[in-house]
Amino acid sequence: MVVRGIRGAISVAENTAEAIRISTKELLLTMVEENGLDPAMIASALFTVTKDIDADFPASTARELGWNMVPLICATEINVPGSMPKIIRVLIQVNTDKAQDEIKHIYLGDAVTLRRDLSAQ
Repeated sequence: MVVRGIRGAISVAENTAEAIRISTKELLLTMVEENGLDPAMIASALFTVTKDIDADFPASTARELGWNMVPLICATEINVPGSMPKIIRVLIQVNTDKAQDEIKHIYLGDAVTLRRDLSAQ
């Protein structure tokens, strides 16, 4: 078994706690389903949000999904001029027997344009 990273990102309709929770839940549930994960496999998760997202912590939604023992952290994404606004990103590190090319990275909503090469898997 090795530790693999799974990337994901999703756009958020607006900077409200409800919109952040809805988008985070959609992203995490899709990542779990597509990669056959359960919380016991997850070593940790790092969430980043663009500077215009501050109404809630994406990690709070992960806790609501049962990720109670998973180390989680949230941070602000680097504010690069011209970058896409209202995006939640996550890097989930999982213990798995899957090969690197078997990992399914998930990009949803407007975030699909961030990594078309990965979201086309």
